[in-house]
Amino acid sequence: MLQEKRSVTSLELLAPAKDLECGIAAINHGADAVYTGAPKFGARAAAGNSLQDIARLTEYAHIFNVKVYVALNTLLYDHELSEAEKLIQQLYQTGVDAIIIQDMGITQLNLPPIAIHASTQTDNRTPEKVKFLEDAGFEQVVLARELTLNEIKEIRKSTKVPLEFFIHGALCVSYSGQCYMSHATTKRSANRGECSQPCRLPYSLENKQGNPLVKNQHLLSLKDLNNTNHLLDLINAGISSFKIEGRLKDAAYVKNVTSWYRQQLDEIIDSDSSLARSSSGRVSIPFEPSPSKTFSRGFTTYFLNGREVNIWSLHTPKSLGEKLGRVVTISREYFIVEDGISFNNGDGVCFLNKSKQLKGFRISKTIGNKVYADDIKELYSGAMLYRNHDQLFEKQLNNSKENRRITMELTLIETEDGICLQMTDEDGLRSEIRKKIKKEPARNEEMALKSIRDQLSKWGNTIFNPSSIKLQLLQPLFIPAAEINAIRRELTEIHQTKRINSYSRQEKVFPKTSHPYPDAPEDFSLNISNHLAEKFYNLHGVKITEPAFEIKSPAGAKLMTTRHCIRYANNSCPKENPKATPENLILKSGNNSYELKFDCKKCEMHIFDLDTKQTKNG
Repeated sequence: MLQEKRSVTSLELLAPAKDLECGIAAINHGADAVYTGAPKFGARAAAGNSLQDIARLTEYAHIFNVKVYVALNTLLYDHELSEAEKLIQQLYQTGVDAIIIQDMGITQLNLPPIAIHASTQTDNRTPEKVKFLEDAGFEQVVLARELTLNEIKEIRKSTKVPLEFFIHGALCVSYSGQCYMSHATTKRSANRGECSQPCRLPYSLENKQGNPLVKNQHLLSLKDLNNTNHLLDLINAGISSFKIEGRLKDAAYVKNVTSWYRQQLDEIIDSDSSLARSSSGRVSIPFEPSPSKTFSRGFTTYFLNGREVNIWSLHTPKSLGEKLGRVVTISREYFIVEDGISFNNGDGVCFLNKSKQLKGFRISKTIGNKVYADDIKELYSGAMLYRNHDQLFEKQLNNSKENRRITMELTLIETEDGICLQMTDEDGLRSEIRKKIKKEPARNEEMALKSIRDQLSKWGNTIFNPSSIKLQLLQPLFIPAAEINAIRRELTEIHQTKRINSYSRQEKVFPKTSHPYPDAPEDFSLNISNHLAEKFYNLHGVKITEPAFEIKSPAGAKLMTTRHCIRYANNSCPKENPKATPENLILKSGNNSYELKFDCKKCEMHIFDLDTKQTKNG
């Protein structure tokens, strides 16, 4: 009886690339795809890359069947549309696999046949919205970070488009694409790639009567996302692309976090024949990955399994790093910590002083269990220590480079007038090189064969790793090591070029559609900043009433919508605490004041600007 063949789901580990160095680091440490910023119009203005660097990254990526996605996910003004169109044509020529967009006006440009992904900035929270984007022609959709597993499952039931979800990194407190606070306070728009991060500032909280409730705390600053323990849950919910945040992070962060999730996903994939990696090659990591060692505000799974109690980084928006343990003894020059904690000279250590302010110092030396450092006058017995710079670990990361290898089989064949070296890699691609040589029978047959095998095993810093070496010789031959090495090097170049040339990207003309848009809002939150975006929504039945907030900023506007609830976090949720007063609150930072309104039915918090002035932006 024939068994039905099971379909295989390819999983994609998607890593960030601030620049070419970070992109190559991501690939070498296990990424199946990388996303990077275009020279302009990316949602991280400080992380743009030249077309030349994007082309180099793409060529290297495609050797491993790794995809490259380029973010053009800012809102565009009318005068920028032609430049954006030209840039997309140029990106297509570099060979990138897809562009990631927020502005629907881009879909109305004269585009090459390149795949388009819907950025998380398009606010993808509901089955109806994701189905709309799928029907509009998007090839992948990045879901909102706030979604629960059940909400993801509901989206998967209604759609077939590949779903992408953040699994690690910094969290925006507002629904992505729906945050206008930065523009309201500094004229630096998050939707234009210039977020000033007002959510990381300290705030004071008052009730409507002006009575202080909380003073000078980071009430909107969230911990970092870490879904290590829920990857299988996400796979079962329908996620196929697992995204690491961090297009402003350095190469050390990229190496560490990419390696960590590569190991986690590989463990799942290797135990389930219905799952597969979406790229080629295996990585060998020379260090032990640990996400908290390169950047951590503390970790949360956010809302994946429902509302958590402690998702904010209340006392500081900065990286605390690796949690170590408590101080048990303190003197003027040194301190002693709990057993089992070791330090390296040069380590950076931080703690919250008794006033809950972040303080730090460098380790100068250790003698036995005594740890010496400068400026520890505010350290106290019982303080929890964190290591935000691990000197030894950073050194290991800096030395970790060419770790990815493509498995192949080698066969050395004796021909009529010489030898032929054949390579067949894990993807079935074959290359060969033939050389005429003077056939000299080996005097010591065993030593000659061993020498040939030894030389054919030396692939050094190349991207190839032989799983088997076969010798098909009529008789053992003496072949000088230099000659074998030369043939091997030449075959390496030939096959690497073949892998680049054999790569086939998905190409698709973005369709023109007119199906109805679901539940169009009546305010500025569609983020329409140019006439082509307006055309797109008109085609889909939307009557535009307000342009983007960046065009016209109405007085008293809603600046954020967030699932993070300050009332809940302060034990004042009417659902959880019957004694709590269900009133709106006032948030203050410097000269800026905001009203917090609460939609308890949806479990959402809305932040409104208390500025009464309407502004128009050119």
